[in-house]
Amino acid sequence: MVQNQPAALFPDPVIERYKHDVDRTLLRENLKLSVEQRFRQLHALQQFAAELKRAPRSTAHDRL
Repeated sequence: MVQNQPAALFPDPVIERYKHDVDRTLLRENLKLSVEQRFRQLHALQQFAAELKRAPRSTAHDRL
C-alpha cells in the first residue's frame, strides 16, 4: 500500500529573501484584530486618504 505523504517542501530562496525585508510584527498585530476592527481601520484610512485629496496642495513655489 502506498502512503500519501506530502512531498518535502524546501524553502524558496526568493521568498526567503523577501521575508528578510518584511516586518512581520505588523502582520501579526493586524491578525490579532477582529474582522470588524480591521474594517474600521480600513475605513479610517480611506477617510484620511479622501481628506488628503480635498486638501489644497502647497508647493515651494506658492510660498515664495
